[in-house]
Amino acid sequence: MTDVTKVQQLDLNLLKVFESIYQEQNMSRAAEVLHITPSAVSHALKRLREHLGDPLFQRSNNRMLPTPACQRMAPQIIDNLTRLRQILQHWGEFQPHSSQHHFRLGIHYALEPSILPKLAKRLSELAPNTTFSSVKVDRGNLTRELGAGHIDMAFDVALPIKPPVLHTKLIDGKFCVLMRKGHLLENNLTQQTYFTAKHIGVSNRPSGAAAEDILFQQQGLSRQISIRCQNYYAAKAMLIESDFLLTVPYMLGKELLADSAQSNTLIEAPMPVQLTNIETHLYWHKNTEHDAALSWFRQILESLI
Repeated sequence: MTDVTKVQQLDLNLLKVFESIYQEQNMSRAAEVLHITPSAVSHALKRLREHLGDPLFQRSNNRMLPTPACQRMAPQIIDNLTRLRQILQHWGEFQPHSSQHHFRLGIHYALEPSILPKLAKRLSELAPNTTFSSVKVDRGNLTRELGAGHIDMAFDVALPIKPPVLHTKLIDGKFCVLMRKGHLLENNLTQQTYFTAKHIGVSNRPSGAAAEDILFQQQGLSRQISIRCQNYYAAKAMLIESDFLLTVPYMLGKELLADSAQSNTLIEAPMPVQLTNIETHLYWHKNTEHDAALSWFRQILESLI
């Protein structure tokens, strides 16, 4: 087995010599390609043999033929060297049409239907070889997640956050009310009937008020939460079979209604009480402010709104 310590100490320049010998199968021609002397090639091969514990090449007449281990590993090594050269050639550049970059977006699941289909379509058009992941936002550790590169940027409600995290407001959205079609309040939703009705509240936190209830509390108002669940789509399913009301950001309401369009089971009504708009921001770490790929991705996200 190869000595791990020796591999970790390996001079990567030796791999260039390895690549040339493998491709040329001749020490002199390898030296010409590398613009070094044959003795330097020979010395480099000796060092590489010592590091890897394998002869690597065996002389046959004027040819240097790879050993079985060398033949097995060489294509992978050469492929990775090629990829490394390509990366270095485009250092600081980002070419969407040829990039294979993987983007990681932190986003609340409720925002996924509004954002991800548009994002997937735009990337397929402009950067067809890129990929992306949507991951849950850990608001308490957002600075650490962005700083460590676990996520590239996050799409979430306005948060009390400071540098090194930067952000920009993308959505300043109002709330709306969803109810089943034929609800008694369909044409009679007033401030009074809203607060006397029973509501479904949605929050994935184990306790604490939902975003809209915090805004109500700031006005000295409260509503009756009969059911609390973690998922807006579960809330929507309960709404269809009940007389509950569901208060949601307008953009999310449109998605929930579109999802129910075929069955024509839900309707949307404007908020009967003045409520502060809910802001949605895009967050990123200052260390990635000038990263070409992430700057491009940030512009794409901003253009979707």
